[in-house]
Amino acid sequence: MGFPAQRPRRLRTTPAMRRLVSETEVRPRQLVLPMFVREGATEPVPIGSMPGVVQHTRDSLRKAAAEAAAAGVGGVMLFGVPEHHDATGSGAVDPDGILNVGLRDVRSEVGDDLVVMSDLCLDEFTDHGHCGVLDADGGVDNDATLEIYARMGVEQARAGAHLVGPSGMMDGQVGVIRTALDEAGFTDTGILAYTAKYASAFYGPFREAVNSQLRGDRKTYQQDGGNAREALRELALDLDEGADMVMVKPALAYLDVLARVADVADVPVAAYQISGEYAMVEAAVARGWLERERTIMETLTSIRRAGADVILTYWATEAATWLDRG
Repeated sequence: MGFPAQRPRRLRTTPAMRRLVSETEVRPRQLVLPMFVREGATEPVPIGSMPGVVQHTRDSLRKAAAEAAAAGVGGVMLFGVPEHHDATGSGAVDPDGILNVGLRDVRSEVGDDLVVMSDLCLDEFTDHGHCGVLDADGGVDNDATLEIYARMGVEQARAGAHLVGPSGMMDGQVGVIRTALDEAGFTDTGILAYTAKYASAFYGPFREAVNSQLRGDRKTYQQDGGNAREALRELALDLDEGADMVMVKPALAYLDVLARVADVADVPVAAYQISGEYAMVEAAVARGWLERERTIMETLTSIRRAGADVILTYWATEAATWLDRG
């Protein structure tokens, strides 16, 4: 009975043993809660394709941020849902626009107890739904968009963002925003670069969440799903331009890209578990096909195992309550 001499199961015999030798863990401090704040809302508005997620009022946004802080969550990422849209997304640079108002509300509520992050993109504010302004031919004008991003970054920093998150995949966006922040005196405001953001089918529910006006697609500026090497080129550019953190989005369908980025990045690496990833788990759970808590934690663990230091997830506060502080 000497065979097998190697018995890995010895290290799986009890919960204490498995805990002792666990290689990967998820902690509340590594989770970031994305939140939507809707202009003019008098009560939270449920998002049909994302059960349990809402477009917040200003009051419910503050409450949700406080709950996240109490649960030990590491940060929040804010998205604005304006009442009005126009060709240039003017609400994004308005100091009294809903995203900047929401940032001030959250920062006044939680102070420095959470890292307050803001989405820096025009897609929520434009009447065509693209992440930048359009040129005469209907394409996204990269350099004209950068000028607006610079103004957005300064307004978001002024409103209280610790980190701004340029997500539009415009060439040069990190460098332009870094320069604008420094020139305005916001040298301590960091940049979470959406380094590898793919043109994904998994964004579908998010479009409902922000009342997207999108016409067409974003394939001319978001990455092709088959390209992994290109992500490393984007990473090198973002780091050279001054990114303080980098991100891969979506997470689950791009774990290989996440691992490659994490292997070479010398700054913290984030991954965004996006709306479609959330929705498909909740839909399967609602049908009794999956065990909810175990499935959620397995997905979060897979993202951590692939190399993410930080995970943006709509389950952040809830998952944090399942975990020990650390």
